[in-house]
Parts: sequence; C-alpha cells; structure tokens
Amino acid sequence: IPDYMDVHDFTPYQYPANNINSKWLTTHFEYHDIESNVLKLDILGHVDPTAMKMLEKVSGIDIQDVDITDPETISIFSSPDALAVDTRYYKEKTGALGIPEFGTPFVRRMLEATLPTTFSDLVQISGLSHGTGVWNTNAEELIKNGLTLADVIGCRDDIMVYLMLHGLEPKMSFDIMESVRKGRGLTTEWIQSMQDNEIPSWYIDSCQKIEYMFPKAHAVAYVMMAVRVAWFKVHDPIAYYAVYFTLRVNAYEIETMTSNVDTIIGRLQNIRSRLSNRDLAKDVTNKERNLVDTLEVTLEMNLRGYKMKPIDLYLSDATEFIIDPNDDKAIIPPFNVIDGLGDNVARSIVSARKEREFMSKQDLISRTALSTTLVKKMDELDITSDMSDTNQLSLF
Repeated sequence: IPDYMDVHDFTPYQYPANNINSKWLTTHFEYHDIESNVLKLDILGHVDPTAMKMLEKVSGIDIQDVDITDPETISIFSSPDALAVDTRYYKEKTGALGIPEFGTPFVRRMLEATLPTTFSDLVQISGLSHGTGVWNTNAEELIKNGLTLADVIGCRDDIMVYLMLHGLEPKMSFDIMESVRKGRGLTTEWIQSMQDNEIPSWYIDSCQKIEYMFPKAHAVAYVMMAVRVAWFKVHDPIAYYAVYFTLRVNAYEIETMTSNVDTIIGRLQNIRSRLSNRDLAKDVTNKERNLVDTLEVTLEMNLRGYKMKPIDLYLSDATEFIIDPNDDKAIIPPFNVIDGLGDNVARSIVSARKEREFMSKQDLISRTALSTTLVKKMDELDITSDMSDTNQLSLF
C-alpha cells in the first residue's frame, strides 16, 4: 500500500456476518479491481502438516519413508479392494473416503468417472477438482465422449507446455495460459495461431470455458500429502483412523460411533432420508449434516475389522484418539468429544488421574474442572456410571 494511503482505502471492513456484537472485524475486496497495483498475499492454514506429524507419532514411521508410488496405495483411488472391507455393507466404489482432497462426494464421483491408476492421474484430478469451469460441462463431457484423463486440461501449466509442443511461440503460449487460467478466454489472434498449429477444436473450446485453473505445483503438493495419508490407510489402518478422528472430524456422536454396524447404518440412513426429503431437510441440524462424513468413515473402519471403544476414564487422552493399549484393532476417543467438554476441562481430568484414582463423582468434580452437568453426560455414556456419588462409605 502506498505510504500516503491506508489499507482500508482498498479493503472496506465490517463485522463478520453483520454481527455487531463481534469482537473482531473482517475485510472484503474485489480482487480484480486491485490485482495490477496492490500486492496480495494468501496465507492459508492447513491441517495436513499436523496430520503428518501425528501419523509419525502414532505409528513410529517417518513420513519421508512412505512410498508414494506403492501400487496398493494408488489402487484405492479407483477401487476399495486393498482395504479388505466387507463389501456386503460397503457401497463406495473407491477407497478414497476420508483421504484429504479426494474424500469429498464431488471428488469421489470424479474418481469413479476417471478411475486413475498413476500418480500423474491423481495430479490431473487435483487440478480438475480445484479449478472452476474445468470439470463440469468441460473435461467431464470430453472424457465421456472418449478422451482420456491425460488428454484433458487439468492444470494451468499444461496449457503452456501443450501449446509449445505443438509449435506455438513460448511467449504466446505463456500469455494464453495466463489468460485462460484467469477466465479471460482467447483472442481471435490466439485462436487463429492455435488452428494454424493444428490444436484440436475441442481443446480451444475447453480453454474458452475455463474460469480458474489450479497450478500444477500446488496439485503435486496436495497429491503427495494425500497419497502419504492413503498409505497409512492401507498399511497402518489403526494409526490412520486415530489421526482422522482427531483432526478431520467436525461432529461427533460417540454413542453411535462406538456402537455396532447396524446402529451406524441406521443412523446414516435416518439422516440421509431426511436430507433427501424437501419437507424434512430443513429440520436436519448442522451437526447431523456433518455427522454424515464422520459416520461414513466410522462404518468403513468397522467393516475393515477395527472399532471404536467407549471413552475410558483412565485410558482416554484429553484431546486425541489413541490406539487401545489392550487391543491393537481399536481406538479410544478423547474426553473433548463430549458435547460441552472443552480442551482445558479434558486436560484437568488427565492431570488429576495421574495423581491418584478417583474415589467418587464428588471426588472427580472437586479435583477437576468438570461440572455436575458434564458428569451427568459422562454417566449417560457409561464413563462414570459405576462410581459412587460421594466419598462416604455405607456400613450397612
């Protein structure tokens, strides 16, 4: 920003979601109005590096030692076979459920349509899924009409390389790439040059439909992360599920998640049927909507022979799912997945139990930050239901 101006000359600010009681403000600006004269930095938070460190901690495997070319790992992006899942109840056509960047319903449908078999295929999928106007009514239709995943435009860099290989000058190839990736289309001069160099008409038409394109370097970085996570899903499932439920879940319903397959399927069907009904969908809570992803992965875990144990007063961690020290095919939830029980309260339980066992619910409350209401919730989850209410012993 020039030193004689203020950032707010360019970015008006307001309360987030028009909430005048908010303690902070947010800014908005039209990027295209200032892109040529104001430097903008996108600073993004990402959970993947945290997941990598936790996978190392839980499994004891150095993330750099993971083979990102492992055929079994790559195979789950086109088939669930490598997961050894009970297919009587598992309806997914790939094994990508819960894999970062590839586990959303939209990308899973892309995987089903393209059946990628190589790392470079996955890079194409990443580019197609992060772009705008790249897949829908564009690459998707081209693939349906006989082109392969490798043929279509996936990342912005592909345009420049493709055009140069077909004889266009490097500067023109670069300019076309820049224009297309920003959604500005092609000039008449460029179209003529492309036709003169025998660029197919479908390629020119595809360029005209694109509104935004993902850079290949980003796509490669995302795919490397995704494949590493997928490796653990195939080769160290219990570590994968412990990390997944710790870091990638927005809603928990522990009583369902620790139940049997029929209960999990029933809850999923209940939510989905209401979502598909126009009259009932409005009553589905945000938590229930988020539970769909959670329960899909919970069901998959169970169908692979792994399970989630109930919260344990003396084994559960404060904030992370752990592998059950007494059962290497089970994970134990942390205390903070209980509704209303925050991280600090959870840590107070772990800290207090290190000193000595809890004599009663009264002792539990007095030595931790737990409230009576939270202990009642723990009773309902059978965490403390067998404890006496007070420290007093009855002699009769």
